Amino acid sequence: MGNSQTATYVAWQRLAGVPSGSRVFSIAAMARVPYFASVLPHVRRMEPGLAEVDVPKWFFVHNHLSTVHAIASCNAAEMAMGMLMEATVPTTHRWIPKAMTVQYLQKATTSLRATARIDVPDFDEITDGVDVVIPVSVTDRRGVEVVHADITAWVTPGKLSE
Repeated sequence: MGNSQTATYVAWQRLAGVPSGSRVFSIAAMARVPYFASVLPHVRRMEPGLAEVDVPKWFFVHNHLSTVHAIASCNAAEMAMGMLMEATVPTTHRWIPKAMTVQYLQKATTSLRATARIDVPDFDEITDGVDVVIPVSVTDRRGVEVVHADITAWVTPGKLSE
């Protein structure tokens, strides 16, 4: 993809391999999109077709049951989807979240990992707008899926306006 990589993905590639680089990247991502700071996301993996984001179980994401609340799980899923799309969609195209369907499967009693995964589309074939559905599995420390989200992104040709 070369020059068609997003600035976000280029930053990830520069930082991911250095000590504490993924943490620095995650802090920068929170600075750019402050809404996600409430869940303290840590981007663990980011590549075309795959992203993994860890979210700690801490006081500010607790619900009345002292488990991770539903919206924190959704935030983790959306962050993973966003990182996947930033690594996957070339700058010849743009994307925006359009819809999200969520299933709450189990109580989230531990820290979480959100994993977004898709087969990379052929962007040369995307000449009009198209829905791309990104499944995101949110698992606990034992690997049990506690939340499943299908997030639909609208992908269109056209340069990003950054």
